[in-house]
Amino acid sequence: MDTPRLRTVDAFTDRPFSGNPAGVVLLERPRSADWMAALAAELGYSATAFVIPDELPGADYRLRWFSPAVELDMCGHATLAAAHCLFGDGVDLPVRFATRSGVLTVSAMGDGALRMDFPACPPSVVPAPDGLAEALGDARPLWVGRGATDDLLVALADAGTVRQLRPDLAAVARLGGRSLLVTAAADGPDHDFVSRVFAPRIGIPEDPVTGSAHTVLGPYWAAKLGRDELTGRQLSARGGVIGIRVAGDRVLLTGRAVTVLQGHLTAAAAPVDLAEQVG
Repeated sequence: MDTPRLRTVDAFTDRPFSGNPAGVVLLERPRSADWMAALAAELGYSATAFVIPDELPGADYRLRWFSPAVELDMCGHATLAAAHCLFGDGVDLPVRFATRSGVLTVSAMGDGALRMDFPACPPSVVPAPDGLAEALGDARPLWVGRGATDDLLVALADAGTVRQLRPDLAAVARLGGRSLLVTAAADGPDHDFVSRVFAPRIGIPEDPVTGSAHTVLGPYWAAKLGRDELTGRQLSARGGVIGIRVAGDRVLLTGRAVTVLQGHLTAAAAPVDLAEQVG
């Protein structure tokens, strides 16, 4: 009986029990979407990555991401976690993943950090949607935009406002789109901006550290600050740091990761007759 290997990896951190935890499942053959979704819901992480061997032009593996509620179109921290596991197993980097967002490449930086090459999703200004004031409470938006990821980006007055924000999550879910990103200029010397990410519509009340959000945040702050090299800090309870380089229509995201748990699924949890061709 095939019992896939399972690991928990904290991404965008160099310390365990911080950053964003992701499940990583290394499969020997394709599995059904229903089985992957059920396992992701069982684990309960904001994302679980499934690394699938496949014969693909221009890629080394297929990669799929699931939140506890839906399959994701893009996920940064689980991609970082998956590459961290492969690198730890002796796979040479760079590694190329075929995903719903195209082929994503992850390279080793030589100092323990990994760099991911993602499509840039610069936000465009939009009218404040109905219900935004209710979602934000006392906070007042300075700028509202939306990126190709369908994230709503809201710039607030300062980092303290972002840090203290207590959004109405039911109202956030009614805003539509994938998630609400709130951001402001940094109040510390070691980073350029801060952010928080709320995604109750896809089963994530607040995401600890969100790589894909920085494909929107990076271009926004690069244009605002006039620099292509940036550092972002996500102000969740766990917290994390992401290095960003905006390069035309791509965003390079740099971070570290730590494995905190590993094992195998039991025979009872292994898929039996649910395999399907992943296309």
